[in-house]
Amino acid sequence: MIAPAGTMMTLILVGLASSGCSMSRTDNAYARMDDPEATGAVKPAPHAPTESDLAFARNAVSDVLTKGDKDSSQPWENPETGARGSVTPLAQAYSSEGRTCRDFLASYVNGTSQSWLQGAACKSGRGQWEIHTLKPWQQG
Repeated sequence: MIAPAGTMMTLILVGLASSGCSMSRTDNAYARMDDPEATGAVKPAPHAPTESDLAFARNAVSDVLTKGDKDSSQPWENPETGARGSVTPLAQAYSSEGRTCRDFLASYVNGTSQSWLQGAACKSGRGQWEIHTLKPWQQG
């Protein structure tokens, strides 16, 4: 059974709250992300995705956008590098320069490190999705 997103987030937050993790205090009373004693921080990927990783991610983008489902994600994995992630469409499709386009968010996990990429894809004249932008995700 798949839990609704809100329920899943509540379960994650309850799990984190009861997991006993602690944060180190620094001079300014906040844990710094580069503080080796801080726990639970997700480290950035040590290097950018390989071209092979991006090929698997591009296929996932095309698959999930072709389905057109509102709340779906498409996992991907590169067995050669061990990298994996998922692609999730954001918002609704929109028109740009006469083409149907859609924004998406993609995760990239390699070993214990994780990063996020944001992108946009538009349908080509042949009806296939082509990625036009792909860059590190800037939250905010």
